[in-house]
Amino acid sequence: MFPTVTGFMNYGQQAVRAARYIGQSFMITLSHANRLPVTIQYPYEKLIISERFRGRIHFEFDKCIACEVCVRVCPIDLPVVDWKFETDIRKKRLLNYSIDFGICIFCGNCVEYCPTNCLSMTEEYELSTYDRHELNYNQTPLGRLPMSVIDDYTIRTILNSPQRKNG
Repeated sequence: MFPTVTGFMNYGQQAVRAARYIGQSFMITLSHANRLPVTIQYPYEKLIISERFRGRIHFEFDKCIACEVCVRVCPIDLPVVDWKFETDIRKKRLLNYSIDFGICIFCGNCVEYCPTNCLSMTEEYELSTYDRHELNYNQTPLGRLPMSVIDDYTIRTILNSPQRKNG
């Protein structure tokens, strides 16, 4: 008889504990429902992104030695490196370098394994266009550094914090 009584007591305690957890979860849901919406006016207000953000790849043509390490470590063999072997100096001369950002997965392997540090990640995340062929960047657009969100005087920067109120 005692094991059945203790079994009912354990069952009752577990039911009370489950009801308490459900109540706490419901209170969290209600606290989120009472928040005011935060509207960001996109072209004029932008979030300051974290330091570890992987944006568009920046390329420095003068540093590249056409070793093609970036192509070998890319999971989808994306960078296209065109080079010509100069027989008089016995070195490769880089002719063209391009990356198609419509296909790129922004993994950063090419940046990490580049032996000459000619590749780096920028904080640019606005790679939108109506034609996907415009996302195929060669060395000229890859060499342009984007303006920092913090330095742009036409944009009001917004810190990414949960305490911000609508205003």
